[in-house]
Amino acid sequence: MVVTRFEDLEIWKLARELYKFVFKITSQEPFCRDFKLRDQMRSSSGSISDNIAEGFERGGNKEFIQFLSIAKGSCGETRNQSYRAYDSEYITEEVLNELLERTDKISRKTANLIKTLKTSPNRGIKFD
Repeated sequence: MVVTRFEDLEIWKLARELYKFVFKITSQEPFCRDFKLRDQMRSSSGSISDNIAEGFERGGNKEFIQFLSIAKGSCGETRNQSYRAYDSEYITEEVLNELLERTDKISRKTANLIKTLKTSPNRGIKFD
């Protein structure tokens, strides 16, 4: 499947949903008062979709792979911050598990896309 817009990528859609979920939970008490962790978690979760979009718009697979790697790193950062939020008793175990499931799914799918792009004979065309 040829993808012509980053908005069509499943990983971008999943990352966008993750950011909305993170924004919602970080807006609630007492989480919203821990400005540093709140802002870090919002930033790292938003960075996932930002890097997917920026890398896609660069036009070539090599740069796209680089930005996907950064997005994957931001996903790991969000996952770690989820544990910190749980350890600080800002979120429940149920919310933690939801965050872990979402970040794991995005990370796995991003890794798969990187692998596909690395082995693709096409350059400058993105596949999902």
